[in-house]
Amino acid sequence: MVRIYHNSRCSKSRATLALLEQHVGACEVIHYLDTPPSATELAVLLEQLGMSARELLRSGEAEYQSLGLDDPALDDAALIAAMVAHPELIERPIVVANGNAVIGRPPEAVLAIL
Repeated sequence: MVRIYHNSRCSKSRATLALLEQHVGACEVIHYLDTPPSATELAVLLEQLGMSARELLRSGEAEYQSLGLDDPALDDAALIAAMVAHPELIERPIVVANGNAVIGRPPEAVLAIL
């Protein structure tokens, strides 16, 4: 089953979901702003993405500045905790398929793991 961490207000997320529906049909849609992933889930996603927690952060969000997340002394655990508490900080959309994950930016990037 293909899973997408989706934000319906994001045009890239909507385009990625449409692309997935076209190529694989039904997929599991997780509205991560309503049901944020746990710290453990985020750690697994980061491993599947091959990324650090800092790379998954949306640095343009107001919370990024207000929480001081640009501090290089913050480790992955602290950054993951911030994303769990403030899921709007998580880059989107994330698609998981076949044990791998990719960020759908551009949406066509997800085709590599299908």
